[in-house]
Amino acid sequence: MKLGLLTSILQDETFEEAVDFASANGIQCLEVACWPKGKAERRYAGVSHINIDTLNELRIREIKEYCREKNVEISALAYYPNPLDKDLAKREEAVTHLKKLIFASAKLGVHMVTTFIGRMQDATVEMNLEEMKKVWPGILALAEENNVKIAIENCPMLFGEQQWPGGQNLFTSPVNWKKIFEILPSKNLGINFDPSHFVWQMMDYIQPIYEYKDKLFHVHIKDIKLYPEKLKKVGTMAYPLDYMAPKLPGLGDVNWGSYISALRDIGYDGYICLEIEDKSFEKSKEDTLKSILLSKHYIENYMIA
Repeated sequence: MKLGLLTSILQDETFEEAVDFASANGIQCLEVACWPKGKAERRYAGVSHINIDTLNELRIREIKEYCREKNVEISALAYYPNPLDKDLAKREEAVTHLKKLIFASAKLGVHMVTTFIGRMQDATVEMNLEEMKKVWPGILALAEENNVKIAIENCPMLFGEQQWPGGQNLFTSPVNWKKIFEILPSKNLGINFDPSHFVWQMMDYIQPIYEYKDKLFHVHIKDIKLYPEKLKKVGTMAYPLDYMAPKLPGLGDVNWGSYISALRDIGYDGYICLEIEDKSFEKSKEDTLKSILLSKHYIENYMIA
C-alpha cells in the first residue's frame, strides 16, 4: 500500500508546493484536487492543483517530470461534484468537467479519477437509479476507452442545508453499491472507500472490504468521532449532524488496526490517501501541516511491512 494525501487541505499551495511537501515528508502519493477554477461551492471543494482547462502537452510533461524528480506519484485526479444534479445546467457542468478529467488522467499516466455518482436529493433511490442510467453509461464508456478507473467515494454528502433532504451522492451503502454495479457492470467502475462515513451511519466498515475486494480501487483515511450524548438526544436522522465530527486518524472511532488488517487480508496494494477535515487543526497553516504529519505517523504504525 502507498500512503498519500488528498490535496484539498493544501488549498493555498501550488501543485509543485504540494509535491514538495509530500516529498519532504515521505508521503508517497497525492490524490490531486482538480475542481474547475473558481468553483468553491463547499468546504474543501473548489481547490484546483491541476487546472484541467489549461492543461497542454508542455504542462503534462512538466507535471510528470516534477513528480518523477520528487519521487511522488499521483494516485488519482479528484473531483467530487453532483453528476445527477436536478439542475440540468449544473449537471452538465459536472459531467463535462468529469469527462475532461478522464482524458487528463489518461494523458498524465494516472488512469484513476475519484468522484461521486451524484444524487437528486429530493428523489427516491429508485428514481435516482433510473436517472443514473441516462448519465453514467457515457462517462464509463469514455473511461473504458481511455483505460481510466472511476473510484466512487461512499460519502452521502448530507451535511449542510443545501444538501438536505436526501444528500448528493447515491453511493452510500453496500446495498446501493450492489444495485449500482448491477446497472453499470463496468470493470472500470469501483470504490474509493472511506470508513468514517459508515461509522456515523452505524454500518459495518470491515465486511464490505472482503465482499467488494475486486472493486476496491482507492481508499480514504479519515476518522469520525461520535458524541453519544448528542446522538441520544437527536438520533441518526438529525439535522444538522452535530452528533459527529471528522477527526484525524486515531482521534475518532474507526478501528484502524482492524481496517488495515482487512485490507492486508485481501491483498490490497493500492493507494490509501489521508483526507484531512479536522476543524480543531485549522487555527493556522502550521497547525494544518502538523495535522497531516500526525495523521501520517499514526497510520504508518499499521503499515510496517
